[in-house]
Amino acid sequence: MGGNPLESALTVKGQATIPKAVRAHLRLEPGDRIKFFIHPDGSVVILPKIPTAALKGVVPAPRRKVLLRDMDAAVAEGAATRAPRRR
Repeated sequence: MGGNPLESALTVKGQATIPKAVRAHLRLEPGDRIKFFIHPDGSVVILPKIPTAALKGVVPAPRRKVLLRDMDAAVAEGAATRAPRRR
């Protein structure tokens, strides 16, 4: 894909075939869903929609369990030692 632009024709129904090189690059398979993002500069980005189940395991499990009261204490301590915000 490097720098060679890829093209696809739009049908009367508004459908276009995604070029094979793009499908391979995005690892798209039949039935996959894609998202379109329109940027303020007019460019459009196409990304595969990743199912939530595919994200399982992306964030590693904590090494040790943390109790809610310990989290609350850490938040309170951080809030107490943090410089006040300017408005």
